[in-house]
Amino acid sequence: MPLPAEMRFVDLPSFGAPEVMTIANGPLPALRPGEILVRVEAAGINRPDVAQRQGTYPPPKDASPILGLEIAGEVVALGEGAADFAIGDKVCALANGGAYAEYCAVPASQALPWPKGYDAVKAAALPETFFTVWANLFQMAGLTEGESVLIHGGSSGIGTTAIQLARAFGATVYVTAGSKEKCEACEKLGAKRGIDYRAEDFAEVIKAETGGKGVDVILDMIGAAYLEKNLSSLAKDGCLSIIAFLGGAVAEKVPLAPIMVKRLTVTGSTMRPRTADEKRAIRDDLKDLVWPLLEAGQVAPVIHTILPFGEIVDAHRLMETSSHIGKIVVTLD
Repeated sequence: MPLPAEMRFVDLPSFGAPEVMTIANGPLPALRPGEILVRVEAAGINRPDVAQRQGTYPPPKDASPILGLEIAGEVVALGEGAADFAIGDKVCALANGGAYAEYCAVPASQALPWPKGYDAVKAAALPETFFTVWANLFQMAGLTEGESVLIHGGSSGIGTTAIQLARAFGATVYVTAGSKEKCEACEKLGAKRGIDYRAEDFAEVIKAETGGKGVDVILDMIGAAYLEKNLSSLAKDGCLSIIAFLGGAVAEKVPLAPIMVKRLTVTGSTMRPRTADEKRAIRDDLKDLVWPLLEAGQVAPVIHTILPFGEIVDAHRLMETSSHIGKIVVTLD
């Protein structure tokens, strides 16, 4: 079938609240060398999308200005030199931008086949969280079998993914979440202990749970507000991996003694500015080590809500409430 001249996409004429987003029509993205064009069937909603909409997370200069970082759909065209896929293949992909649209151009090196038995919704819930968790928890923080990890925001898309992957690779998992219900959901996914941060001091709980030793790794999306307690909650030679700063980006007082005495590592990263080669390396690890777990049912995306494309404003409103457990996904006709 010939491709249409235009597509629907989410336009962002100005920064602001969810209501600034509108559905508009425009040309299909032009393919660059190494890219594939995907007819989008479903797209995931992520915190970076909200930040970009608010004007605090600008896209890279060479990325699409259209919102959205993860898709699932069908390959409909191949750019020069694009390898690994053929027209008609069903893929999910980490996009550099442009996911909130009927068609999205993505590097073939950032795409993966749908796990066997998956549909578009389940596949679209994978790329952003799985790329992020794998890069930060396993590649950078080096979490291994027999270690322990504290995951903040355990009921988020990142959190529910991190719990399952950490457990699948033999780690003991502790999480923080904002309610008893969320903590129980995290424990059902494999966390040994859910900590309700509204009612408990997570540093005290970790100290009690680990006999004063602390955990080997912390995956943190809170930032400044948790920094001191995070450092106190790490074991000797532990690693704090920071992936966001919902609780502030600037820590006024940073206690250096624990870092020195316990030989701690503090690291952090964002996914979007990573090079194509770095993203390809993450993709290859996921395909070899994680996709078999998905296909075996040992790990699965947790999906909270599925909304039609036309309700993208409601999808962002829901994300901002933080009331969800798992992923929010929109579907396209």
